[in-house]
Amino acid sequence: MTGPHVLVVPYPVQGHVIPLMELSLCLVKQGIKVTFVNTEHNHERIMRAFPSGNDDLVSQIRLVWIPDGLGSSEERKKPGKSSEAVLKVMPEKVEELIDSINGSESEKITCVLADQSIGWALDIAEKKGIPQAAFCPAAAAQLVLGLSIPKLIDNGIIDMDGSPLEKQIIQLSPTMPSVGTENLVWACLGNKTAQKHIFQLMVKNIKSMQKTEWLLCNSTYELEPAAFSMAPEIIPIGPLLSSNQHGCSAGNFWSQDMTCLKWLDQQSPRSVIYVAFGSFTTINTTQFQELCFGLELCNRPFLWVVQPDMKEGTKHAYPEGFKERVTGRGRMVGWTPQQKILSHSSVACFVSHCGWNSTMESVSNGIPILCWPYFADQFLNKSYICDLWKIGLGLERDGRGIITHVEIRRKIEQLLNDEHLKARAANLKEKNQISFGESGLSNKNLDNFIRWIKS
Repeated sequence: MTGPHVLVVPYPVQGHVIPLMELSLCLVKQGIKVTFVNTEHNHERIMRAFPSGNDDLVSQIRLVWIPDGLGSSEERKKPGKSSEAVLKVMPEKVEELIDSINGSESEKITCVLADQSIGWALDIAEKKGIPQAAFCPAAAAQLVLGLSIPKLIDNGIIDMDGSPLEKQIIQLSPTMPSVGTENLVWACLGNKTAQKHIFQLMVKNIKSMQKTEWLLCNSTYELEPAAFSMAPEIIPIGPLLSSNQHGCSAGNFWSQDMTCLKWLDQQSPRSVIYVAFGSFTTINTTQFQELCFGLELCNRPFLWVVQPDMKEGTKHAYPEGFKERVTGRGRMVGWTPQQKILSHSSVACFVSHCGWNSTMESVSNGIPILCWPYFADQFLNKSYICDLWKIGLGLERDGRGIITHVEIRRKIEQLLNDEHLKARAANLKEKNQISFGESGLSNKNLDNFIRWIKS
């Protein structure tokens, strides 16, 4: 009898690949064979970015790729092209891959573990008689909101294409985070084509998720009790952090600058402002320079992730003399080992885009957050951080839509001087750690899932 073989299919963006890679490493530690599917473009980036000395990670998981139908980098940047590829090109390629594996290998696929954002992968598994499980890399509250789409349509809040019929605030229960209709995950992408594709995908996903026995979520009951009470079919198994399992984060699209850890070692405890906006955020020249001035005015050490795609266009530059003025206390890098950064004793706060991975990593280390959401679920996560958990602050824009250097400095100082806020962050860290402890609910749920795969 052959052992279990899980095919893992993430939505092909950085914030979805990393937590599914973390979950895959949990599975291989239990003797389960994992084949992890990336697009060709992402596969090449991940292989280039794997840290030296960690080749064993590659050997533990079989990394394979499929075409996504996109050609040049210019085509990839066209609005709506990526979501169109996910919806129209990738399903056929994943089905061909399953047929190829099951037709030539003794260890046939016994389970498809797919990102809930691509329900078509679950449908393919069902068609082929393969057990399936769905995984949500976002907050349970975001998943509950997605499952509520039919209700939002019936109540006249959005139309059949997902467009808000009027501007209003949605809060599914008093203890759930709120979000404005203009900031719904599918409505704030800045492009109508992308909105249409993402909304179509989400509507189809509702039906696909109803067929699967497992709907896993990278969250904890302690963080989101209301969301898990509203949708008990969602099963928390978070936080999925490399520190909980195997000590090394995998699945990054960019090489991590490990030298910044030595720089952090030289800083005073709880003194460093960490700034990182994930893999998608882009800002214009004016906003970029305002952030530079704001960090400079704080007169504190800072570590800033300025990844290559962050600045729009090619004419953007640091303000004249900025790098020279912050030499020694300011460090700008392309990509970091973020989980190691946020667990470092010198980090005082996190200026973040509020992606769910970043939010979970910050909460797990008791780090206060200054919220700078950009799109998608980040606005909902900000509501958790500022309104419900009260472990962070938001930023206000001026009449031009710019967050000024004065506002940045003021909010950072307020964040670092609020002892009550820091105490709440420390308390939430302790509560969250219980989940993945030996007797924690997340740990028990993950064990049950592994037993199911092996059965």
